[in-house]
Amino acid sequence: MKYILTILFLGSLFCFGKKPSPFSIPGLAPKDSAVLLMLPKEIQPFSVRDFALSPKQDELFITVESNKNVFSSILHLTKDGKKWKVELASFSGKYSDIEPTFTPDGNTLYFVSNRPLQKDSAVKDFDIWKTEKIKGVWSEPENLGAPINTDANEFYPAVTTNGKLYFTAAYKEKAVGKEDIWVSSLENGKYTQPLVLPETVNSRFYEFNAFVSPDDSYIIFTSFGREDDLGGGDLYISKKDAKGDWLPAKNLGENINSKGLDYCPFVSFDKKYFFFTSDRNSIQKSYKTKLSLDTFLKEIGQLQNGKGNIYWIDADEVLR
Repeated sequence: MKYILTILFLGSLFCFGKKPSPFSIPGLAPKDSAVLLMLPKEIQPFSVRDFALSPKQDELFITVESNKNVFSSILHLTKDGKKWKVELASFSGKYSDIEPTFTPDGNTLYFVSNRPLQKDSAVKDFDIWKTEKIKGVWSEPENLGAPINTDANEFYPAVTTNGKLYFTAAYKEKAVGKEDIWVSSLENGKYTQPLVLPETVNSRFYEFNAFVSPDDSYIIFTSFGREDDLGGGDLYISKKDAKGDWLPAKNLGENINSKGLDYCPFVSFDKKYFFFTSDRNSIQKSYKTKLSLDTFLKEIGQLQNGKGNIYWIDADEVLR
């Protein structure tokens, strides 16, 4: 049954991809508090995450996932006039793919996948992969290999202009907490052995899903378990001081965070927009009067029903 549902899900996306979708990113982002971003109608029924907008803002990659993240694929949205064409990414749809992110020049896309190293082999743990755009076409993905990828899971890559690669991993050796953010530098075309970020960023709890600015000056990430956590995991920001050291991370506050899980942060390359994923919901725990069938189905089928949705706000509300 799971296989059949997956095929139906992918087939519906292929059908929708044949025509542009009435979706746009308005010029002015909301201020004061984050607002639900209305994605194309064909995506709205599903749990979504990982918002990666290209530097030119003409391409967009979003992850759509099944319930409990049994299977996930990356969708590729391309601008067609004022609308967006929705398709499965050319490199996605066979294995669980998540967490796409552009390099600052927009020519390479990093993402995470459980695909095998060799075709037709069994799926493996989650690794970081990359695909390059050659003559307008995204190439066959390449595994980053050691020392980035290991027998453990690696998640949520972030690449800076100076060649640093940040990612999430739950390594046992040299770890600060239960899940940490790590960084590796690109030297002579090869990545160095990853180092765990200091305790001004990582804690004894969970830190994951880090967005790092292209100039490597600030990091936004999710942490779960801290005393100032509003609920299921909040977004935090840390900036570098004049010496290049990470300052103590600060909670982004109630205008961003909720009682649910808030994660997958992304700041547009023009620094105008801040996007993130949240599983917050508006469903009540009880009702004064008995619901009709229609009202019940409408209530639990609303957008803010606990599945992942994309929210956005003016980036100044986060970075100032």
